Amino acid sequence: MQMARMYSRRKGKSKSTKPVKKAKPAWLRYQQEEVGQLILKLAKAGKNQAEIGVILRDSYGIPDVRVVLGKRLGGFLREQNLHKELPEDLVALIRKDIFLMKHLEHNKKDMTAKRGMMLTESKIGRLSKYYKVAGRLPVGWKYSREQAQLLVGS
Repeated sequence: MQMARMYSRRKGKSKSTKPVKKAKPAWLRYQQEEVGQLILKLAKAGKNQAEIGVILRDSYGIPDVRVVLGKRLGGFLREQNLHKELPEDLVALIRKDIFLMKHLEHNKKDMTAKRGMMLTESKIGRLSKYYKVAGRLPVGWKYSREQAQLLVGS
């Protein structure tokens, strides 16, 4: 029996996984160098990893970057020194927290938004703790809303 997710309205895990493919599909017409150039072009245009993956899938028909390049998209961007200093899931949570803070400045009695802000800040804390252990954030990194507004620039 699967337990429900704690902070979402979903009922549980979907149990769907990507099929495991070790070799490049025969119908894929792009070579390794071409895919690398596409990724570099999109990254320099300001796209994040998720957007690059969606564009490669939908516009160019590249189902999985790892199959073509032999490494993940984030690893490729890190090699090219084009990765962001903060992971994008953490940035998304910080943006959400800033948005909720601005909302609460105008709507002080919105208790649902206040609870949402508390949950978001808790998620930021848990995720930053993980990234500190994984080495993607400095050990002394601490979240504060004032610095976050400057960092994210919302």
